[in-house]
Amino acid sequence: MKRWLVLFVTIWAVVLLGAGCAQKTAETQQTGDQSWNKIKAKGEFVVGLDDNYPPAGFRDKNGELVGFDIDLAKEAAKRLGVKAVFKPVQWDGVLLNLKNGDIDLIWNALGITPERQQEINFTDSYMADRNIIVVKPGSPIKTKADLAGKVIGLQLGSTAEPAVTKDSISSQIKEIRKFESPTVALMDLEAGRIDAVVTNEMNARFLISTEKTTDKYYILTEKEGDFGKEPFGVGVRKEDKTFLTELNRVLKDMKSDGTAAKISNQWFGTDIIK
Repeated sequence: MKRWLVLFVTIWAVVLLGAGCAQKTAETQQTGDQSWNKIKAKGEFVVGLDDNYPPAGFRDKNGELVGFDIDLAKEAAKRLGVKAVFKPVQWDGVLLNLKNGDIDLIWNALGITPERQQEINFTDSYMADRNIIVVKPGSPIKTKADLAGKVIGLQLGSTAEPAVTKDSISSQIKEIRKFESPTVALMDLEAGRIDAVVTNEMNARFLISTEKTTDKYYILTEKEGDFGKEPFGVGVRKEDKTFLTELNRVLKDMKSDGTAAKISNQWFGTDIIK
């Protein structure tokens, strides 16, 4: 009799344990990462960007939003079966916009830095650039070391800011002025209000190439000095792991089938995709 009782208790315990595991699994499924399912359900993802940052994203003469990263994001959205919606934001607050849910991702020449990686996740890098130094032709600044005692400009919230402040030359720079965009900083450089601008090379070369004259600015070579290379990636919230997986998948496909290279050639005349 006792053996039957022991057997009955054992079987009942196994049943309860199984039911508990099943309930826990169901709860996990309900509370797990639903980021990709949510994007699919609403049929779009919202891209946060600075709309005055050519050639990544900017307004053309008709006021239409265009750019290298704009085209990449549209292609990724098409492959995911959703629509890309673009939302201009203040760049120095873009991470907060993402974490607050105002946007679903950041796709706008977003440098992958240790500081940003603490706050958000990134896709695999799709290209790399460097933070370069722009001066006026004939400037006494011939190397990075010549920034000592000078006033330089950069975009507030950009990777140029930590790149400069962490460099050994920063303690010798007279003043660092922060601008809403590199475009405005270059205007101040042309007017003589600052001595140099630090921004990424992709942005600087595009802005300079669109000038009516080619003798307004000079970019220091790598040998003359820069503030290091930076990889670019697409930023998503830390918790949005399934969405991140899907973005990485389509980015990989866009690279392997040559579509990303085609978009790059349309904007730069060469393949800068890494």
